[in-house]
Amino acid sequence: MSARPTQTPLWSPSRGEIEQTSMWAFMKWLERRYDTPFTSYEELWSWSVRELEEFWACVWEFCGVRASKPYERVLSGERMPGAKWFEGAELNYAENVLCRERDPTAIAVLHASELRQLQPLTWGELTEQVTATAAGLRALGVGRGDRVVAYMPNIPETLVAFLAVASVGAIWSSAAPEFGAGSVIDRFAQIEPRVLLAVDGYRYGGKDFDRTGVLAQLIEQLPTLEHVVLVPYLSQLAGGTGVAHEATQAPRTLTWGELGRLGDGAAPSYEQVPFGHPLWVLYSSGTTGLPKAIVQGHGGILLEQLKKSYLHLDLRANDRMFWFTTTGWMMWNFLIGCLLSESAIVLYDGNPAHPDLGMLWRLAQRAGVTCFGTSAGFLTSCMKEGLHPADRFNLGSLRSIGSTGSPLPPEGFEWVYQSVKPDVWLFSTSGGTDVCTAFVGGSPILPVYSGELQCRALGCAVEAWDENGNSVTEEVGELVITKPMPSMPLFFWGDEDGARYRESYFSMYPGVWRHGDWIRITQRGGAVIYGRSDSTINRQGVRMGTSEIYRAAATVQQVTDALVVDVPRDGELWMALFVVLKDGVTLDDELRKRIKQAIREQCSPRHVPNEVRQVGQVPRTLSGKILEVPVKKILMGAAPEQAASVDSLADPSALDYFTRLAAELRAEP
Repeated sequence: MSARPTQTPLWSPSRGEIEQTSMWAFMKWLERRYDTPFTSYEELWSWSVRELEEFWACVWEFCGVRASKPYERVLSGERMPGAKWFEGAELNYAENVLCRERDPTAIAVLHASELRQLQPLTWGELTEQVTATAAGLRALGVGRGDRVVAYMPNIPETLVAFLAVASVGAIWSSAAPEFGAGSVIDRFAQIEPRVLLAVDGYRYGGKDFDRTGVLAQLIEQLPTLEHVVLVPYLSQLAGGTGVAHEATQAPRTLTWGELGRLGDGAAPSYEQVPFGHPLWVLYSSGTTGLPKAIVQGHGGILLEQLKKSYLHLDLRANDRMFWFTTTGWMMWNFLIGCLLSESAIVLYDGNPAHPDLGMLWRLAQRAGVTCFGTSAGFLTSCMKEGLHPADRFNLGSLRSIGSTGSPLPPEGFEWVYQSVKPDVWLFSTSGGTDVCTAFVGGSPILPVYSGELQCRALGCAVEAWDENGNSVTEEVGELVITKPMPSMPLFFWGDEDGARYRESYFSMYPGVWRHGDWIRITQRGGAVIYGRSDSTINRQGVRMGTSEIYRAAATVQQVTDALVVDVPRDGELWMALFVVLKDGVTLDDELRKRIKQAIREQCSPRHVPNEVRQVGQVPRTLSGKILEVPVKKILMGAAPEQAASVDSLADPSALDYFTRLAAELRAEP
């Protein structure tokens, strides 16, 4: 395993900064309530998982959950799966977003895209649009439990539509418009939607992408649709394109404007539903078979997002919260949940590197972003390009930077403090679509150490387990959750007996959630993530996450992307590293030697690959995940269609190289 992170923090909050946080206010509130001091985050975390019911009841009260009926009990049983939360309570997620005490003229949303300039949306305007859209949906006959799906980008119409769907007690699901028809159909067809909302196209990287042809395929392949709502985004025409009318006589097609006008004059109304009523359906990456349709509930998501927004993100009045995401990633749902705080959110639709890597930093300056959320890949790309945002942009409003999607390497941490802002709070997070949140992440009252996630999240009983199921510290183990969380899936759609749900998380350790990541819990309570445990490289008994190997390979400037697998060959494990190089660079013996030397020095001699090969691109899913396990299966003899769902891939042709290589390996004597 690589060297431990430095013991010297890159940043520490001052006493004054700590005492201004909601986390500190929560600790003081608990002290008064229980007459027990909480002197550290670690004490608070330990209490939150030991006294699970008390903790979540306190989150409910401290964050001011609005419910029409009170709960009878917090938790019925801690066994997973099957735990029931806040039975008896009735509420509505959208009501909790829109009906807090706020100035209706204050900004709720700032939004921009490659098609639109930066514009504000006030709380009053947001509420008015949601009310009209919800009334329009009711006029179409949409009600409790109906499914409404969206083929929409990260624009305010999508936000309005989601809150309107939640308002009427219907169930939301979305896919980004860059998804191909087959991938969208694989997702949406499972839940049999009644209404589809879609844009006519979008702009990305300065290029326009018409999606009316895809829309016609969706309409044809989703037979349960009764209504299609067309948003003229690419055309920006009031009447839309009319393409959907040409595609089919049914379902009925109307424009976004027409839907809103159906609800003109309506008063706000929020369907009261049980705590465990479905709110939305998210999807696994779908690397094999159909994507899992993960159902999460109004109350569980509400409580988790309140906890994250107030306590872990420390969002306050006048804050502006940004996270770069698409509607096909759970971070969109996470970002929307930040409206539960007093903060405004910032939406952006477009290529984050167009016209250059300064695009998002430029947006942060213009929008006055206080919390800048992005991916580890974006930060490391900026680092490799030698970008120095501190010199080019006014980031005076920036108080925190969040990173997720993959482990942020130590050099990425250090680049932020050297090149972006020396006094910023940088928090790296790791979680999953499965719970729509982070298991481990940030705390505003803790210092930041290079390469390390600050803490385990409150109310989340995270442990690292060794091969014998023992909890370990300062050792790499399986990331497990030993107690239930409110935002865990209610069920998988179509999984009537729960077998697929149990197999996904509880097959290795009955009653304990295994997430599929390697994690190391540090002595100080932080965490380091080492990538997926089902793709970890095990060499001579020494286990290493693929992220460490990628980090080492990336220190060679010619390397832009990489994939590593080890497969059995001739009774031994053959480890191959596949690299994508900068344009015009060819892999030769000297470059191979440098890459291997970097891995030898930064990882271990055991993890030096047997071969380094050049490829044109690394195969990834539509959500950007590297297809390590499917590539491994192909090299072991599986057919590509058995190893991975083609419609889940960003570019299916990226697997062609590995299919040819597998044939070559089989032909070798």
